[in-house]
Amino acid sequence: MTEKMKYKLEDHVNDWVKRQFDRLKLKNQKDYFTESAISDYLKEALRGRAKTENKTNFGKPDFALTKYQIPVVIENKLSLQKLIANTKDAIKFDDSSIKNYAVNGALYYATGMIASGKYHEVIAIGIAGDCEDSVEIKVYYVYGSGEQSFKLIEGVSTLDFLENKQTFNEFYDNAVLTDDEKHDILINSQAQLQKYAKSLNKLMHNHNITASQSVLYVSGMLLSMQNVVDAQGNKIQDGLTPEDLKGIQSSTKRDGIQIVNQIKEFLTARNIPTDKPRLMLASFSEISKDAQRDEKTKLDKEVSKLIDSDASSNKQIFTFIYNNIFLSIDAMAGHLDIMGEMYSEFLKYALGDGKEIGIVLTPPYITKMMATILGINQNSKVMDLATGSAGFLISAMEMMIERAEITYGKKTSAAQAKINSIKSQQLLGVELNAEMFTLAATNMILRGDGSSNIHKGNTFSTPETLYTDFQADRLLLNPPFSFEQNGMPFIEFGLDKMEKGGLGAIIIQDSAGSGKAVKVNQAMLKKHTLAASIKMPTDLFQPMAGVQTSIYIFEAHKPHDFQKIVKFIDFRNDGYKRTSRALQEIDNPTQRYADIVKIYKAGKNAKVEADWNLDEIYVEDFITTSGADWNFDQHKTIDTKPTFDDFRKTVADYLAWEVDQLLKKEDTLGK
Repeated sequence: MTEKMKYKLEDHVNDWVKRQFDRLKLKNQKDYFTESAISDYLKEALRGRAKTENKTNFGKPDFALTKYQIPVVIENKLSLQKLIANTKDAIKFDDSSIKNYAVNGALYYATGMIASGKYHEVIAIGIAGDCEDSVEIKVYYVYGSGEQSFKLIEGVSTLDFLENKQTFNEFYDNAVLTDDEKHDILINSQAQLQKYAKSLNKLMHNHNITASQSVLYVSGMLLSMQNVVDAQGNKIQDGLTPEDLKGIQSSTKRDGIQIVNQIKEFLTARNIPTDKPRLMLASFSEISKDAQRDEKTKLDKEVSKLIDSDASSNKQIFTFIYNNIFLSIDAMAGHLDIMGEMYSEFLKYALGDGKEIGIVLTPPYITKMMATILGINQNSKVMDLATGSAGFLISAMEMMIERAEITYGKKTSAAQAKINSIKSQQLLGVELNAEMFTLAATNMILRGDGSSNIHKGNTFSTPETLYTDFQADRLLLNPPFSFEQNGMPFIEFGLDKMEKGGLGAIIIQDSAGSGKAVKVNQAMLKKHTLAASIKMPTDLFQPMAGVQTSIYIFEAHKPHDFQKIVKFIDFRNDGYKRTSRALQEIDNPTQRYADIVKIYKAGKNAKVEADWNLDEIYVEDFITTSGADWNFDQHKTIDTKPTFDDFRKTVADYLAWEVDQLLKKEDTLGK
């Protein structure tokens, strides 16, 4: 075949790829593998990703490389028209597109590998061509199992980055997500999860499941989908899939019983302390109580495209959660509080805005910002004494893991040992509400099991040894709004239990700092230092519009020096506009959230990138012993004294007006 001869077979495209590998001195069966020649480990990761109708066998990409830090899968197709199938907004993942298009097939394999839990990142490459001089390549960095959990690597038109470890590492460094991209994914993931939550709420409502039951259904079903592994990480049995649920078979085999039994097996295998599984299973038993929910019934429109025939209420709900949430968990930004987002959405329908019970969950981009301000790293010991659904602990854990991987290197044994320590020994949560405790524990399990130190109980009556043994140096809080003195006793208690020099941050109604919590504030200042106060947007906790909050930052066990300045920052313009429907970007929010950390550290000397008037939004001032002057507006002075420049401008404006009037008069006389 001559160079420009038109390709007639897909094998011709395969041959082209092999010639590229030869040129790069990559060896078959050593550096790369073809189809069924891939390793057993990779086969297992691709199990269930066959392009055949039943999909039970393992997938067979045309080429696979596993010699570098993350695997590479390649799928080839004859004809440039078969490179990619997409819509205006997304790449297609229907069976036909996966089978017949290179990019779609490669991404299908890559997301499946991540869904297996055996890989966290994959490079997916689609290649298609008509002849030697007409071959196109698209390269993607895949970071999750969701259908949109990848990014196209622009400017890569050859396979040269696969030549050696150095070229691959350079490519990888440019491919991984930037901080801005991670922030965008966080916001988009939150919006997508809220959409799923709305649809899921409708589905559950149609099946007569109450709002209070709904969130337990979600968390319990998500746990039942996890593979059952022992304390050493060895798989004992597969997690449940929709195909495992077949309606009522017997009293012990119906869908609800299967789900609860799977949860029990999962918790037992993890060797979690006895009380925790007992408390969680008591909550999750709701799923199996009503046998009628295991009888086959007509499909709801929310799942009609996911199930072929009539199915039980439990199976319909399970299938929705499996396809839309479970398979996307790892694709969602690490700081996202999955169960919290679900809870908040269900709460809107059940209680209007949630204010009645004082539960208001902190948005994930706020938990991330607060964790960053406190400088949390791989060695931090972080606690939250009003844990809720564990949003703060999720952000802290994510940040600690990131720092560990930077310090020790991704996937090294040292990094893994540190990550295990972070999850099991460096996070502490206390939550009184049984439902919220279950959500928090589930959340931390879904994130790789940082549930070890999530405790159910009254914060103020917990054993002293809990804190002396833990030795916290970081504290993150969003206390119940309905608690006495706006919830400030939580941070006093937490700071009292911290190591000297530890840092704490609380987000709270800023009336707590202007008169509603004077008694506890005065007591705190005798023991601890108020370092900074950050005023937050009024609409932050939408739909609870009008609740003004501030973040207070403290240094533990250092009495406040009233001759030392406190930093006051106005962050009411965070770049977002919040409505009941969506979070809208209006003024570069990604950069503003990055900048606010810089402003906290460097004040007016901060090298910011967004458009700020630092003189307007940053003040350094003293506070008094009153405990009632902790908010930005109390320290921002408006200078009304006119300057000489003001006077000169006023005179100039007046003279200009006088001249204008004279000219108009002369013009009138001329006529």
